[in-house]
Amino acid sequence: MTKKILMVLTSHDELGNTGKKTGFWVEEFAAPYYAFIDAGVEVTLATPKGGQAPIDPTSTLEDFQTSATERYDGDDVAQAKIANTVQLSSLLESKSEGDFDGVFYPGGHGPLWDLTDNTDSITLIESFLKAGKAVATVCHASAALLNVKQASGDFAIKGKAVTGFTNSEEEAVQLTAVVPFLLEDELIKRGGEYQKAQDWHAFVVQDGLIITGQNPASSALAAEKLLAQLSA
Repeated sequence: MTKKILMVLTSHDELGNTGKKTGFWVEEFAAPYYAFIDAGVEVTLATPKGGQAPIDPTSTLEDFQTSATERYDGDDVAQAKIANTVQLSSLLESKSEGDFDGVFYPGGHGPLWDLTDNTDSITLIESFLKAGKAVATVCHASAALLNVKQASGDFAIKGKAVTGFTNSEEEAVQLTAVVPFLLEDELIKRGGEYQKAQDWHAFVVQDGLIITGQNPASSALAAEKLLAQLSA
């Protein structure tokens, strides 16, 4: 039976009031996507708005290229999927979220704006956790977990080991004053047992069904942990 993973990307492309563009970070999509595809997993891409998922232009610069991003650059099929993502609400309306075995959220700064409070995304994650299915996020996409709740009304990450882009990493990219909030602070405010490694080092924590990665370097490892959970 072929396993199915849903990848949820941002639709948001404005970097605050800077006039600059943002979106999803290419490597944080590409490395997990190819880990899933190469493992024989069927992957569906979704965004809040559907259609083209915006790419953070900074993530296409030479400094941030990896074997996975180079593979994406030459992959017409993957690029077509990015250009034609499914609208998140349509998945919920058709009840087809139950078709998937796990969900993965790539980062980039975009999710801070449109996935933190998105009711479709929150409902989706809550339904996955309730069904005993793993939810994985990396970097800024851990913001998608902030307002997810348990049946008790407590935040889903309360008492859970979690990670995400650190305050010091945000400071290093000089966007502390631009982002709507600092992810590390908010994860802690929700009762998460926030953990981190040195800036820019690969670091992923799993606590039950929740898998979180700290930064772009953590994306492949987060994907591996999700694949391991699917085969457990």
